[in-house]
Amino acid sequence: MAQADPNTITELMPASGGILPCQAIEQLIKEGILKLEQPAIEGQIQPASLDLRLGGTAYRVRASFLPGPDVAVDGKLKQLALHEIDLSEGAVLEVGCVYLVPLLESLSLPPGLSAACNPKSSTGRLDVFTRVITDGCSAFDKIEAGYAGPLYAEICPQTFPVLVRTGSRLSQIRFREGVSDDAPDIADPELEKVVSLSVDLAGDPVTGFVGYRAKRHTGVVDIDMPGALDVLDFWEPIHARGATQLILDPDQFYILASKEAVTVPPTQAAEMVPFNPLVGEFRVHYAGFFDPGFGYSAAGGEGSKAVLEVRSHKVPFILEDGQIIGQLIYEPLTETPDTIYGVGIGSHYQAQGLKLSKHFK
Repeated sequence: MAQADPNTITELMPASGGILPCQAIEQLIKEGILKLEQPAIEGQIQPASLDLRLGGTAYRVRASFLPGPDVAVDGKLKQLALHEIDLSEGAVLEVGCVYLVPLLESLSLPPGLSAACNPKSSTGRLDVFTRVITDGCSAFDKIEAGYAGPLYAEICPQTFPVLVRTGSRLSQIRFREGVSDDAPDIADPELEKVVSLSVDLAGDPVTGFVGYRAKRHTGVVDIDMPGALDVLDFWEPIHARGATQLILDPDQFYILASKEAVTVPPTQAAEMVPFNPLVGEFRVHYAGFFDPGFGYSAAGGEGSKAVLEVRSHKVPFILEDGQIIGQLIYEPLTETPDTIYGVGIGSHYQAQGLKLSKHFK
C-alpha cells in the first residue's frame, strides 16, 4: 500500500465518483433521496457527511442483531424488544444495555450511490458503541446502493450512562458515488493514499501527561449539553513514569493521541481503519471519519493530532510508545465542499491535541 506524509498529501481527484460534499448532500434532500422526518437543523450537514438524529422511541432489546437479507428490522423488533422508552422528554440509556432507535432520516438511494455510517467524534470519545442498520442488511454501518427504507441506530453505552432525546445526534452518514460501499477497507493506490498512525506514550515533555482512563460508576452525560461536566468526575489522567508504555486493563476505556499530526485537504476525506487485527487484542478509534479540512490550513501548519479511543479485550495488553495502531485511508471527494472542517462551523476538534469530547469543561 502506498505510504504518504499526512502533511504533504497531494490533490486526489477521482476519474469518477467519490465522497459527496455538503452541497451534494443538500441536493439529495431536495430530490427526496435523503428524506428527513423533520427539517434539517443548523450544523446537521457537515462538510462531507450528515448527522443522523434519534427518533421519538428507543427500544430496549435483548441483544444486538442483524436482520439479514429480505428481513425488516421492525419484524425483528417485535421478537426482541423488551420495552419501549419515550425519548420526547429525554431518557437515560444505561451502561451495558442494547437499544435500537428509529432515526428521523431515511433513504431512497439510486443505483450507483451507496452510504456508510459511523459514530460522531463526541460519541466515540464517550465510549458509546453506536452502529446503524437497515432493513435486509447483513453488515453494520454499510448501506448498499439502491437501498430504500428506514435507518436505525443501535446504541450500547459502554462506560457512562447517557441522556438522549428526540433529535440527539450520535451517528453520521456519508455518501459515495460510483464506488463500492466498502471502499475504505480496500486501499486502492490509484484512488487512495494510506498513512500509518502510531500512539504517543511519551507524553508532554514537561508534565508527562499521556491521556485519560475512564472512571466507572459515574454520573450521567447529557449528549446535548456541551461544556457541562468536570473532567475529574469522569476521567483519571495518565502520566508517563519511566518506561514509555501503557498496560491496557481489560475492558477499560482510554483516550490517547497519535504521534503524527493529521492534515486532510479540502478535496479529500479520510477514515481510520485497524492497522492489523492480529497485532493485539485492542480496539482503536470508534469514530473513524475525518472531514475535509481537518487539521488543514491554507497557510500550512502542523495539522491536528488524531485522538484515539482505545479499549483492550479480555486480556491485559502492553501498548508501546510509537506502536502503529491504525491507518488513515484518504479518499477523494466528487468536488470541493462549500464549507470545510474548522472554517465557519465552529469545529470543536480542529487544531486539537489530546482532547476529550465537547461535554467536558
